[in-house]
Order: sequence, then C-alpha cells, then structure tokens
Amino acid sequence: MKKTNFKFIGITAIFALLSLTSCDNDDPAPIVVPTNVVLENLKAGTMNGQLEEDFTLNAATSYELTGSFIVTDGVTLTIPAGTQIEADNGGTDVYIAVLKGGKIKINGTNNNPVVMSSFNGNPGDWGGLTICGNATTTAGVDAEAEVGGFIYGGSDDADNSGVIKNLVIIGTGAQINSESQYNGVSFYAVGSGTIVENLAVINGSDDGVEFFGGTVSVENIYLENNEDDAIDWTEGWSGTIDNAYVAHTIAGFSTVVEGDKDNNNPHINNLTAISIVGGKALQFKKESGATITNLFLSGYDTNLDMKDDGALSNVQIDGADASTEASYNEGAKVDISGWDFINGQFVPVEVLNGQLNADKTLNADTKYSLTGSYIVNNGATLTIEAGTKISADKGGTDVYIAVLQGGKINVQGTADNPVVMSSVNASPADWGGLTICGKSTTTAGVNAEAEVGGFIYGGVDSADNSGSIKYLVIKGTGAQINSESQYNGVSLYAVGSGTVIENIAIIDGADDGVEFFGGTVSVTNIYLENNEDDAVDWTEGWNGTVTNTYISHTVAGFSTAFEGDKVNNNPNFVNVTAISTVGGKALQFKKESGATITNLYLSGYDTNIDMKDDGALSNVQIDGADATTTDAYNSGAQVDISSWTWRQVGL
Repeated sequence: MKKTNFKFIGITAIFALLSLTSCDNDDPAPIVVPTNVVLENLKAGTMNGQLEEDFTLNAATSYELTGSFIVTDGVTLTIPAGTQIEADNGGTDVYIAVLKGGKIKINGTNNNPVVMSSFNGNPGDWGGLTICGNATTTAGVDAEAEVGGFIYGGSDDADNSGVIKNLVIIGTGAQINSESQYNGVSFYAVGSGTIVENLAVINGSDDGVEFFGGTVSVENIYLENNEDDAIDWTEGWSGTIDNAYVAHTIAGFSTVVEGDKDNNNPHINNLTAISIVGGKALQFKKESGATITNLFLSGYDTNLDMKDDGALSNVQIDGADASTEASYNEGAKVDISGWDFINGQFVPVEVLNGQLNADKTLNADTKYSLTGSYIVNNGATLTIEAGTKISADKGGTDVYIAVLQGGKINVQGTADNPVVMSSVNASPADWGGLTICGKSTTTAGVNAEAEVGGFIYGGVDSADNSGSIKYLVIKGTGAQINSESQYNGVSLYAVGSGTVIENIAIIDGADDGVEFFGGTVSVTNIYLENNEDDAVDWTEGWNGTVTNTYISHTVAGFSTAFEGDKVNNNPNFVNVTAISTVGGKALQFKKESGATITNLYLSGYDTNIDMKDDGALSNVQIDGADATTTDAYNSGAQVDISSWTWRQVGL
C-alpha cells in the first residue's frame, strides 16, 4: 500500500497539565493545554489540547497530532481540502474528538482529500476520530461513551455535528482496555443534520466505523483491512449508508457488518465486500437487523451469521428475508473507479467470474477473488504474471478456471515469485481447480465431452498449444461433481505437446493432483502432496513424458501415487520419487494400461505395483525391465527438491 508522506515542522513548547476528565481509569487522560497555547501550536502545525474558539486549519501546513485534540461545545474546527494530519504513534493518548454542540467541517474534495494518518499507517497507532451528538440512542440522554468518557445522546434526531467530505483515516484502533478500542470513526448519537460523504478508513485494529445510536447517514464509504468490523452499529442506529466497498486482504478480521442490540432497521444501499482471506461477512447479534439492497459478497467462509439466533426476517436483503445458504454474489459491484478521494491508498481487489473472450493479464499488484467459473474461450489468452495470487471462494464445483479449445493460459511464475491459486484455508474440495481442453488426440475421439463442465476436447493436432504454465502452486481442489466424478487439481483434456508445463505443485486436493485425458503434453518438475485420490492419473491414451516427479503422502486414505487406465500409449516418467508415511498403494495400472519409468524410488507403501485388472506386467517397464510385484523399488536416486522452495508459497 502506498503511504502518505508528511513534512515535519518545528513545534513550539507545550505547557501541559494532566486532567483526569475521564470517569474510568482505563480511559486515556486528555492533556489540558491553555487556550492561547493551543492556538499558537495550531499556527505552528501542532494539534493538542482543547479548542475553545473556531479555527480553520491551513492546507499548506502539515499538522502533527501529538495528543488528544478536543473540539468543545459551541466551537467549529474547519479543515480545508488537502490538509494532512500526522498522528503520533501514541495509542489511546492521540485522537480527535468533537463533543456535543461542537462541529467539525472537513472540506476535502474528490481530487484533494483530507488525510489523517500515523506516519507508518499501522493498525493501533492512534485513536481516530470521535464525534458526539445530541440525537437519540437507546443508551439514553447524556450517556457516557466507552472511549474518553465523553457525553452523548439527546432528543434531537436532526442534530448537526458538521460536515465530513473526502476524508481518509489510516492506522487507528488503539487499545483502551481488554474490551474497548478506538474505531476509525466513532459516531455517538450523531444526528441526520450531519453530512458524511466520501470516507475511507484503512488499516484499523478495531472497527472502521461504528454507530452508537443516532440518525446520521453516510454516502460512499471505503473500508479496507479493519481488523474487527468494517461497519458496526448498536444502540438503535437508524441511518442509511449509500455505496459501501469493503476489502479484506489480511487474515484475522471479524466481520464486514456487525449489528447489535435493538433493531431500528438501518439501511445499506449497495454494499460490496470482497475477501481473499475468508472470514464472516454479515453478523447480527440479539435482535439486530437491517435492510440491505444490492448486496455483493465474495470470498467469505460465512455470509450470514445470526449470532444469537435472531429472526432471519430482521434482515431484509433485496426484498426477502435473509438466508444463511445464499451466496449473495449476484448484485452489481459498487464502482469505485471514480473515488479519487481514496488517494491511491487502496489495495485493488478484482473479482474473476464469467467468460473471458479477449486477452487479459493478471498481475501481482492486484488481489484476485475467484467467485465462480472463469472460462477462457476460443481465441482468448489469460496471462498471469509472476507473484500473482488468486483466492478461490469455498464454492465447490461452482468455482474453477477452465481454458477451452483454442484458448490459452500463460502462467509466468518464477522460482522466487510463483503464481498461487488456492482457497483461503486450502482445504480439500474447497474449489474445482484448473481445467485445460486441447485439440490433441485422445481415444475418446474428436470433440469428446469432458466429465467436468461438459467441455469439448480432442482433435487431431498432437502439437496443439494451449499456452505455458511455469511455477504454479494449486491448493485445496477436488470439489465433488457427483458420486463418480470430482475436479482434479489440474485436468488436462487432450492437451498437445506444444503446451509447456514446468514446475507445478498441487497440494491438498480431494481427488487427483493431475489427470491426463489423452493428449501429448509433457511436464517437467511436479510436486504432489496429499492429494486424496491419485497423485498422477492418466487415461484415454495419454503418451507424454513427466520428468522429475515428487509425491508425498502423509494423510491416510488416498488411493495411489500413480493410476493408469485403459489403452497403453506408453507414457514416460523419468525420475519418480514417491514417499508415504501412511501405507497405501504406489503404482496402479488398470486394464491394459502401462508406462515406462526410469529411476524409480518408492518408500512406505503397502503395495508397490498393483495390476488391478491383471494386465501384463510387461506393459510397465521400470529401469529397463518388466515390472514386478515383489521389488521394493527403493534403490533409485531420490528427486532432489531442496531447491523447490516455490512449492511452499501460499496466499
């Protein structure tokens, strides 16, 4: 993420007294600075103390927030476009608060926002912005805030605490005590007369925004990697959010939305939330609820959580009661391309779904969320640059990448920066993996139909080229299609010898690691770990070569290291190492299948050679001789994978 750079300015001496104005020993004690000193410091670029008369900051000055800065009753702080405020890394002692009767007017523009951030923008560096109003809250009149002990709440739902337009806040969420943290922006009983438009809260260690009652509404809000909830409300907030975009790219957050306590039915119109790290999307506690229109979710393990078994009817989504089973991925995504106020701070997250009919390049600067089938059609090329990571939804058979006949995929990973395709938890069967369909020969014939997706494959061009795959790591595949079929990590349907495949790792699949359905494609350097059916499977007369195969089995219940089936077109394997700590079968050949294997090393299997349908052992040539069911096959040189560190890279 690009961080904002701040200029430093000399600071006049601060004569401060500590005042214990909070009612809780856990709350920070604001520094009380004499009024004349507060104003002199402001003129010199330092914010600290209580502001007791109206003041307008100067956009040409870079301000340093060195402690608590409190806008008192009857006072207005005006912040013009382009103003930058750098908060000291002072935790709970550093924050901005607007008390009941005070106002803040942030007049940023889309092209020139106001920015409030600690120097490094790390979560928990400072306390953020708190605004206390006089609107209604179920906490009552003159309630006491959990932060600062500030007083909030009244009877004026149209209360006006000022204007916030085009504001970016970074690095908030300082810890107050074991139960409480500052949020990016805390709205305590803020009224509907307050205008909030174009707000970004990034890298907070607690919530992005939290509403404690009140009636204030927000238009255009961007929330990225806030570590608790992106949007949180309680105490009967009843406002509206129009256009919210939430991005989660760092593991460990709580939820996109958390509603708590009484349900005053706040509205959210147009909510897009995208995660590449799983997690929960919408959580409602007690009897809380909301009305949400045009919802798009991607990448979450749980889309809806009624934590205290509240009625699903409390949550209305696109005109119907909420459902714990719905995917909620059909809404129109909020378009943030024109939100220049974010000021380049955001992490791009792009959703992959649908048909690709023209060339497209994916790169490591963007986070990708695979939410469904992503199909590369005839004539299109999908290029994936080194270091790119694609997070696949835990969507089973609905989530996969397929390259059809005439399409191409070019995976351009390197040893230092492989391409990674994985579900968040990389658990077997989370998603469907990668399927490539070519025009090479197969005993299934020309224009055969694949068992996955019904895709067409097979032709007469043995040299067909479906692209190039170099340094690719795939995890968590093998989703179940039906009782007979599952997706593999990589399925190669009649892929031709013009296709290059080098350095691939397939890990934790619920079915095969790689399966060849006919074709002539060859592979160099393949690592296969704990795929639950066969590590390498082939059928329909595949006759390519695999050079350097390393197979690891440490989880019981798999089928075999190799499975060959049907006619024998004599594929070749050069340098094969397969090691099991859980027994099982090593090499299995069905019907008349066979292969030529050079330099074989097996260890830990209960059965090394299984001719399942009593095919001739001569169909399998190992180191120049017919296979035998009695040989230990443990004298070959093991494949050296010590330099294959790329295989360990994940999301």
